[in-house]
Amino acid sequence: MLVSDLLSPERVLVDARATSKKKLLETISKALVSHDSALDAREVFESLCARERLGSTGLGHGVAIPHGRVSSSLEPQAVFVRLAKPLAFDAIDGVPVDLLFALAVPENCTSDHLNLLAQIAERFSDEQLLRNLRQADGATELVKLLSDTKH
Repeated sequence: MLVSDLLSPERVLVDARATSKKKLLETISKALVSHDSALDAREVFESLCARERLGSTGLGHGVAIPHGRVSSSLEPQAVFVRLAKPLAFDAIDGVPVDLLFALAVPENCTSDHLNLLAQIAERFSDEQLLRNLRQADGATELVKLLSDTKH
């Protein structure tokens, strides 16, 4: 599965605002369930929070990949979020995050989930891509940048 399979402009929150990590995870949960009626926002939120308790999904350089496994999910769901103002996220480098790629995956999803996380993490190691994402004009441009396999 590729990032381009999971994203569309409707799955992008541009210049979103959040006052705390918890509020941001709530916003992400609601956005994830809005694209899959089988998902439960509370279950998604609790799964994201449980994963964060294991260790922050903040990769550094202002990027995070919050993710969680949910029993009600039949296929991976994704949302990309660009925050208007960076938010403390307990990232490994201490830098607040402003770019997040969030995932809710089926409870039994194993290697596909890990491969997808690795693919996303690798994409977010490209400094030019990060600059372009921060400067993009809107959801359509963000999806194009994230789906471009040349990065």
